[in-house]
Amino acid sequence: MDTNAVIDLMWVVICGILVFFMQAGFTLVEAGFARSKNAGNIIMKNLMDFCIGSVVFWAVGYSIMYGKSIGGLIGDPSQFFLFDSAADMHSLFFQTVFAATAATIVSGAIAERTKFTTYLIFSLLMTLIIYPISGSWVWNGDGWLAQMGFTDFAGSTVVHSVGGWAAFVAAALVGPRIGKYTDGKSNAIPGHNIMLGALGVFILWLGWFGFNPGSQLAITGDNAIAVTGVIITTNLAGAAGAIAALFLSWKLYGKPDISMTLNGVLAGLVGITAGCAAVSPLGAIIIGLICGVTVVFSIEFIDKKLKVDDPVGAVSVHGVCGALGTLLVGFFATDGGLFYGGGIDKLIVQATGVISIGAWAAGTAFVILFILKKTMGLRVTKEEEIDGLDIHEHGSNVYND
Repeated sequence: MDTNAVIDLMWVVICGILVFFMQAGFTLVEAGFARSKNAGNIIMKNLMDFCIGSVVFWAVGYSIMYGKSIGGLIGDPSQFFLFDSAADMHSLFFQTVFAATAATIVSGAIAERTKFTTYLIFSLLMTLIIYPISGSWVWNGDGWLAQMGFTDFAGSTVVHSVGGWAAFVAAALVGPRIGKYTDGKSNAIPGHNIMLGALGVFILWLGWFGFNPGSQLAITGDNAIAVTGVIITTNLAGAAGAIAALFLSWKLYGKPDISMTLNGVLAGLVGITAGCAAVSPLGAIIIGLICGVTVVFSIEFIDKKLKVDDPVGAVSVHGVCGALGTLLVGFFATDGGLFYGGGIDKLIVQATGVISIGAWAAGTAFVILFILKKTMGLRVTKEEEIDGLDIHEHGSNVYND
């Protein structure tokens, strides 16, 4: 193996490690935005998302996603367990941490009232079926969306929207937390430690510098220029998302809201993930601003109008802004975007991908969760929810005092 190949391989591995660290960020955000009596349950869900996902994605998911494509729809099932070549290991690791991210998104939306055993089964199936099949449509070179020219460089739709739409279905089926809605009014249930949530957002932001630039899959030669460009667009969109959410929440609530601003960061980062290699720095800022505004209104709409209880805003951040960011590539891509003289063809392709993957993720999640609801049940008992999942599901408390 020549020097450039070794450097490129190590680049992918290092970026994969950064994406793995995002699992800590998700854990902190979810735990901080939830109540202390459920922090241990949140730790366990995020931990097992990665542990189960690692084994399942190695055994089956990677083959479904990247094996020889059958009709552009799914990888060749006969290739299960066969990705043992040393040349594949860095790719397997990098894609495994992405798969774990998609599964973890669901955890936050159904926090504080979901059975641990049922969640583990859904997490397994998310990594086994839902994520890799739709992922193969885009990131397998022979996938039907890839052949159409669909652009999702690092996963606004492939990762984030898939997790977001599954999260929406899960939150709707499991139902709201006790006391969340009374007499048709939404009641705030504050998280127990916003500092943990903020630290989690900073960790996620750091991890995004592996998530997006690592998706270049190389750093030698001209790839270095592409990577640095992706770093800049990624960072600018996250910053712009925070600024937009800050000032909008200030206008709406009279004070600059901390949790909304934190979610604005994530919204901008999610939104730019599809087009981080396709848009200019100015385009990235605009995408970040749009997503930062959208996430505030989306959280309000889902909570107060749809009355779907999402404690961390996962559906809005990942589902809504993931889809929106992917669509915006059709406007802001410097090569083929509507605002750059490319017409509407690119936008139509982007919309096709967003709608089809959203329908797949929501539809399969509904079937799986509906079956689980009717068999094992999705929700803990009223007593268990009131006391906290830590003591009933795990026999301990994170905060013993």
